[in-house]
Amino acid sequence: MKGIARLAIVAAVAAGVSAQPHKHQHQHLHRQVKQRGEVEKRDTVVVTEVVEGPTITEYILGGQKVEEDDAKDGLKKGKYVIIGTSTPSWSAPPPAFSTSTSTSSPTGGQFFEHKPSSAPPAPAASSAAPATPSPPPSPGAGINADFPSGKVPCSQVPTDYGAIPVPWLAESDGWTTLMQVGKYVKGMSFNNIVQPKGTGCTPGCMCSYACPPGYQKTQWDEDSQGATGQSVGGLYCNQDGFLELTRPSHPKLCEQGAGGVFVRNELSSNAPVCRTDYPGNEAMTIPLDTQPGQTYPLTNPNSANYYKWQGKPTTAQYYANNEGVPVQKGCDWGSPSDPTVGNWAPTNIGVGQDDSGTTYLSIFPNRPTSNAVLNYNIELEGNFNGECWLRNGQYTLPNGCTVGIPKGGSVTLVFKH
Repeated sequence: MKGIARLAIVAAVAAGVSAQPHKHQHQHLHRQVKQRGEVEKRDTVVVTEVVEGPTITEYILGGQKVEEDDAKDGLKKGKYVIIGTSTPSWSAPPPAFSTSTSTSSPTGGQFFEHKPSSAPPAPAASSAAPATPSPPPSPGAGINADFPSGKVPCSQVPTDYGAIPVPWLAESDGWTTLMQVGKYVKGMSFNNIVQPKGTGCTPGCMCSYACPPGYQKTQWDEDSQGATGQSVGGLYCNQDGFLELTRPSHPKLCEQGAGGVFVRNELSSNAPVCRTDYPGNEAMTIPLDTQPGQTYPLTNPNSANYYKWQGKPTTAQYYANNEGVPVQKGCDWGSPSDPTVGNWAPTNIGVGQDDSGTTYLSIFPNRPTSNAVLNYNIELEGNFNGECWLRNGQYTLPNGCTVGIPKGGSVTLVFKH
């Protein structure tokens, strides 16, 4: 699924501070660093991370490779500063989640965020402050209750503890991902993963679930993942037919992310924003059906306590569907009758907070999967550095844009015409 890592080195581009995390398998993450001094005469260090597997980073100064320790030391001492973005060129394969058996299913894709070696500059003042968000739908009285591991039957999504069912995912009975892994032995990789259809959560299954807006699932085994790179998450259905925690250190099924990111719908109709189920089959099945006049929290994972793929921090990826798309189509993988929704949605949004407290927020086209154009604009309000927008199908930069949100800051993505 993750493939073999590729490395690309790119030339410097125009100045302007930003760091751009993009989605796993589809896009790239890169940073450029310029030496301090006269701006017109500054050389560039190009920091490029291309994610088609494990992340590889190289630092290039004046066309010559700089060792990582030297580059980071230069950043720390102020010899270099991070500026600009650019995009190496390579074509990612089409999405395909491969297991070690004959069963296969889609992979939505994630992107990885490598912590910058220097803090972003002071944020630019925006034209408007974020609106006060409307409270998210009530996730249920039990969202703050500890889940009684081994006591709740596998027959239904445990809504009493904050999880929400996704009813249009009929083949998985409302769960977001089902993975048959057989006997679960903590600390051992899963060598034989099968994704059943129509069986529900049954013994031997890892059963992943959705959480309300602003919340994310807590359950995955940090020591037991797919032997060939598959991400596996959720509760485990034991041989007696009861759900067990896979991350007992987090006994609540849903927890809030780092916060500070919101979505406000100023359209005349709904606009679904669908998060990939990660760790899981990575299909975009976690729903947020934004409604006109409403503001919602967008879950912002904190890399310090969120899922790590092969030891690397990961972030959240969302698919923004066109205005008026039914949420059951927008937040489901594959829709042959309308190849502009779901995994073919026009636009992706990426968000995550690194361990310094800086949140990176990206807006970028869903390429190479889709050439669809979003039928509304996206503007940012709040305190952030950099510039990022989507207007009439055009992004700040052709391959998207990223801003940094300082610790304690907040940004609202505004959907509008």
